[in-house]
Amino acid sequence: MSDSDDDRTVSRRTLLRASAGTAALSAIGSARADDGNERDDLVRRFDGDCSDATIEPSMAHCEGASMEGCADDHPTTVALQSAVADALERRYPDVDALLEAGYKPYFDTLETGDDSWSHWLNPAFIGDGDLLEPERPESVLVDNETWRSIGVMFIATQDGTAVAPPAVYGEDAELCSPWHAHTGLPGRFAWWFYRQTYEGAAADGDLEFPCRTPCMLHVWTVDHPESVYAHDAPPREDRDVDPADEPTFDTDAVPGEDDLGWAALPEAVVPDELPADLAPFDPSGFDPFGIDLGL
Repeated sequence: MSDSDDDRTVSRRTLLRASAGTAALSAIGSARADDGNERDDLVRRFDGDCSDATIEPSMAHCEGASMEGCADDHPTTVALQSAVADALERRYPDVDALLEAGYKPYFDTLETGDDSWSHWLNPAFIGDGDLLEPERPESVLVDNETWRSIGVMFIATQDGTAVAPPAVYGEDAELCSPWHAHTGLPGRFAWWFYRQTYEGAAADGDLEFPCRTPCMLHVWTVDHPESVYAHDAPPREDRDVDPADEPTFDTDAVPGEDDLGWAALPEAVVPDELPADLAPFDPSGFDPFGIDLGL
């Protein structure tokens, strides 16, 4: 790979060096990727022309996206949420079923906020061209206390490429198209980690570090005080779900007693390198921007 300032292709080796403390990858993104100061060389190396990139968690509306017309009691929202709930109950009720269906554990990599829920992604459904398909959700959202599915996340990609997402319903002032993309370091690194680990996108050693993630849309099947389409998970007290049954896979952890995490899963489904192994930070403590990533 080229080491020029304009190159956004970050090799797996580079990220491993960063996590070993030999590169200050904590500079990825920056407060604004186009700020002009001493971090510019590192920013250009990893972000290139990513003008919206931030080191803090941040999101951006996708083109044409709007929450203006979204309502939880709209017939289309009710039908979509009902279809998602039915699919989760029949096909993807818990972690056992997700593993059986080919979903991959994807515990939030650099998320500094709520760690009580996790994303599970299915490589076979991501990029298959079926968008907003309840029977084939690209990601299932799981409550880490009960190990139960509590919603889905649709991802707008086709053949590995981000695509413009469809509206849920409506147009103009009544448009409901609550798609968002992540432009902050946590979300961008999380998408890089997924593609590196589960899509084999870095088989040749290099994988472009993204400026932003594809467009994503949440649909919660448990009560949410904000919206069916809210980005953040509902408070624990609103997740009225019983613990999952005892899993069939080998684990000492118990749903409802032990939080779901890498240590609770069978070794066969845990990646050789976890997010912490590839995290863009310097364990020696060097942080040129004084930003706590919560690692």
